[in-house]
Amino acid sequence: MVSPGQPSPGPFSAPPEIETLALGDLVADPAWRRPLLLEQDLLVLVTGGHGGAELDFQAVACRPGTLLRVRAGQVLRCAVPELDATVVRWAPEALRGFDVDPDAVPAWLQLAGEDEDAIITEVSQLTVDCERHRGVPDAAGLLRHQLAVLLLRLTLLPDAARPTPRAETVTFQRLCREVERGYQHTRRVEDYAAHLGCSVRTLTRACLAVTGRSAKQVVDDRVALQAQRLLAATDVPVAQIGRRLGFSEPTNFGRFFTREVGVSPGAFRAAREQPLTASPESTHGGAAGHHGAPALGAPTSGAPAPGAPVSGTPASPTGGSPERRSGRAGRETGTTGRVVRPRPPADTARDRRPA
Repeated sequence: MVSPGQPSPGPFSAPPEIETLALGDLVADPAWRRPLLLEQDLLVLVTGGHGGAELDFQAVACRPGTLLRVRAGQVLRCAVPELDATVVRWAPEALRGFDVDPDAVPAWLQLAGEDEDAIITEVSQLTVDCERHRGVPDAAGLLRHQLAVLLLRLTLLPDAARPTPRAETVTFQRLCREVERGYQHTRRVEDYAAHLGCSVRTLTRACLAVTGRSAKQVVDDRVALQAQRLLAATDVPVAQIGRRLGFSEPTNFGRFFTREVGVSPGAFRAAREQPLTASPESTHGGAAGHHGAPALGAPTSGAPAPGAPVSGTPASPTGGSPERRSGRAGRETGTTGRVVRPRPPADTARDRRPA
C-alpha cells in the first residue's frame, strides 16, 4: 500500500540482458575495499591507466589493451583510481541459440596491433548501441549478435587457441564438471569416480598429468577457493560458510581452511578488506598461486582447474595467502560514446602478447 502523499511505485524494470558500463559502476564503494562476487559474466577492456587487479585472488597487471574475462561466481577487485575500463556484462540467456562458447575466451589477454583495433571497434559499437537503444525491445537481437561476434573474435585470437585434448585432459575436464556440481556435498574422490564410471587411480593420473596435483588436492582446491570467495566478498558468518561447503562443525572447516590457505578464515577475511594500492610486479598473472598452482593466464596444457571454465585459461584453483598482493573508475569516450584507445607509453608501445 502506498501512503498518502507518496508517489506510486513505477513498474518493475528487469536488468538489461546486455549492457556496457564503466569499471567504477560495478561497485558502490569507490575505494573497492573488498572483492566483488560476480553474478553475471563480464568482459573488462582496459582503455587507460596502469594498475593492478585481482581475479579470484590472483594478481594481474593491467594497461591499455588488457582484457579480462570474468565469469559469474568469480571475485574481482581492481585498483582505483589507476584504471579506466569499459565493462561488457551479460546474462546467460543473451547467448542462447548462438554457436559461441564464452568460456573459450582466456581469463587474461594483452591485445596489440590489429587484434586490439578489432576488439576495440567491437566494444565501441556495442557501447554505442547499448546506450542508443537502451530499453528498446526490438534492439535485443542486434545486441545479442554483437556480443556473439565479439566473443567469437576473442576465441579466434592466437592466444585463445587450445591444443588438441589428450585423454587425461578429457578425464580431467569431466572431473571438473562433476566437482562443480558436487563440491558442496562431498570431497571424496571415490564419489566422483563412481559418478564418472572410472577408478580413483584414473582420476588421479589425469589430474597429475594436467595440474601436477592429485585428484584429492584438486577437489580440496575448489572447496578452498569457494571459501575464499565467500569470506572475502560477503558478510556470511564463518560457521555458515563452513556448513554451505559441507562441514558439519566450524572447527573442521577452520582446520581445513588453515591447512589449504595458510591462515585462519577470520584472518583471511580481515586481510581482504583493504583497497589495492599497488600494481602487480609481473607483466601478467602475478606470481604462482598457492601450492604452486598456475597463475592467472599461465599455460596449463589447455585444461582448467575446478572453478575455472573447462575450455578457458584458468586462474589458480586456490587463491593464495592474503599476504600476497594481488582505476580511476570510468570509460574513456568521445562525444559519440565510442571507446577511445589512448596512445601507449613509449616503454610499452612495443609490447606484444606474452609468450
